[in-house]
Amino acid sequence: MSDPLGRLSDEGVAIWLDDLSRDRITTGNLQSLIDDRHVVGITSNPTIFHNAISKSSLYDDDIRRHAAEGSDADAAVRDLTTADVRAAADVLAPVARRTGGRDGRVSIEVDPRLAHDTEGTIAQAADLWTEISRPNIYIKIPATKAGLPAITATIAAGISVNVTLIFSIQRYGEVMNAYQAGLEQRLESGDSLDGISSVASFFVSRVDAEVDKRLETIGTDDALALRGKAAIANARLAYAAYEDVIADPRWQRLEAAGATKQRPLWASTSTKNPDYPDTMYVTELVAPDTVNTMPESTLEAVADHGEITGDTVRPNYDDARQTMARLAEVGIDLDDVIAVLEREGVEKFESSWNELLESTAGKLEAAK
Repeated sequence: MSDPLGRLSDEGVAIWLDDLSRDRITTGNLQSLIDDRHVVGITSNPTIFHNAISKSSLYDDDIRRHAAEGSDADAAVRDLTTADVRAAADVLAPVARRTGGRDGRVSIEVDPRLAHDTEGTIAQAADLWTEISRPNIYIKIPATKAGLPAITATIAAGISVNVTLIFSIQRYGEVMNAYQAGLEQRLESGDSLDGISSVASFFVSRVDAEVDKRLETIGTDDALALRGKAAIANARLAYAAYEDVIADPRWQRLEAAGATKQRPLWASTSTKNPDYPDTMYVTELVAPDTVNTMPESTLEAVADHGEITGDTVRPNYDDARQTMARLAEVGIDLDDVIAVLEREGVEKFESSWNELLESTAGKLEAAK
């Protein structure tokens, strides 16, 4: 029988689930996805936690306990989310052992209100790492300007990092530099690189959503013909930048000292436009040493009718460059697109976090 997800895994793409909830853990759904859908990792974000906690009764006992203890919403949410990540990490621990820590990872994000606070991000990354106390987790740090030095400091402290909200190739280069700088600091301090890992989450579908809107405003035939092409081209050129870095002597020295590659992770892979194939941000971004984190709907779409034909990234570098050039020619200001996406990305996660805090505060009050 056809197994597109198995083929995807064979091509070197690690399949991660972009969702986490206590329901998935306690019902065995997560284990089933590992067993039957080749899932080897999990990503979470404030929106995912808001949806999980606000819509499930499985958190009610903990809410009542926190209400009795007089906890505020921040403390309660911190406890609920870290407990879920710890439990999911335990489910994925056999995968982590089997892959030598390459996969079997669960990601948890620092408070999105810290996105522009370097020192606050560093401190909370260390706190989350200690509190969850599992080697197979990632602390998610956004790729804002303030996030870059936080990435370096966190890696230097021996904490594995998932860098999130990357939209541009330029910023991606800065992220890869930040990772290497952290590893170099560890080596200079005489510390081991064993167990330290990182992925760099390059967002995909949101790029098309923003660019397509602008192309439709321009309205020419040349502009409209480019709809649905920017995100994949942008991601493919990000992989080209990754290949340049791992071929550089700087990286090769780190790898010789025991460093692991910071794999590109394709995030935001659900298709926002119903006119596009629902598997396009998976099947068009197949390359070795990558991660694709998918919501369950996309995961199941790929399992059902995904066509995995081999590497769809490296043979298409020239086409990607031509696409980006054509976008500029019709009037797309990619720098402005990226600035808007980064700002909106931080704002969306902060809004979801605030909604989670507000709903939890209401539950705490009702439980008193």
